[in-house]
Parts: sequence; C-alpha cells; structure tokens
Amino acid sequence: FETVERAHDRMERLIEDLLALARQNESLDVERVDLGAVTESAWDHVATTDAELVVATDGLAVEADSDRLSQLLENLFRNAVEHGGDDVTVTVEPLSGADGFAVADDGPGFGEADVDSVFEDGYTTSRDGTGFGLSIVAEVAAQHGWSVAAVDADGAGARIEIRTGEKTVKVD
Repeated sequence: FETVERAHDRMERLIEDLLALARQNESLDVERVDLGAVTESAWDHVATTDAELVVATDGLAVEADSDRLSQLLENLFRNAVEHGGDDVTVTVEPLSGADGFAVADDGPGFGEADVDSVFEDGYTTSRDGTGFGLSIVAEVAAQHGWSVAAVDADGAGARIEIRTGEKTVKVD
C-alpha cells in the first residue's frame, strides 16, 4: 500500500506541475496583494503535516497575480517539506531594502546541489521528485519581471530569494 500511495502522490505532483507549466503563457492579472494573506492561503493548500509556517512580512504587499504568486509559494512550501522533513519550519520574510521577499526553511539546505541548476526543468535530488517545482517558481517569477536565487540560509536550511524590485511596498 505504501508503494501505491507513493506512486499516487508522485502522479498528483506531476499533474499539478504539468498544469502549472501549461499556464505559463496565460496573461497575468496583476494587482497589489497582501503578501502575508497570500502566504497563509498558499500554506493551507499544501500537505505540511507537522511543518510550521512563520510569516514575517509585516504588512508587505506586492504587485502580482495572486493565483500565480500562490502557486510560486505552494511550490516552495512543498519543496521545503519534501526536502526538510515533516517538522520543518518555513519562514517568509522581506528582503532587506524591501526589494522582495524570501522563503527560507531550517532543513538540510542545498548541500551538494548546484544552486545555479536547481531552477532548471527536471532538476531533482529526490527519487520521487518531478524536477519541475523550482523551475515553475523561476518561471512565475520571470513572468512578473522578478528574479530568483537559491542560497543556503543562515545557520541551516535553504533560502529562496525573490527580488521584485520596487514592487514590494507596505500595505496601507
């Protein structure tokens, strides 16, 4: 049963990722969205078991398509749980200078992974991984005119930095 369940989960992730790839050419419906609210909503759509979310966005808003931003966050959360374990802590926080935000976890980090390659289609370090999660993150960011970078978090864990330029502002 475990083998069947694992195969079912993998098929579900593949279908979700392929649907996300198919949406890449859709136009964006950009508006000012509350980053914290989208973060909380995205977290609710991911099987996180005992993982914990820390939202430290302090009322930040970003000019984004909220559905695509949610997809970006969901992929990052799923990736953190998949690689960091069921009890990983994920933090969403602004970058210094308010030119974007970061999603960091306290898992094992990137280790031997080539951080320049993690956003490429098909790149995975997990035998059950699809290799599309972070490439979708990069594609959603590019559609918004943002950039992404993978770095090791302070102390331990992985950190994905999304630079939005001047599009991250305080919510009034």
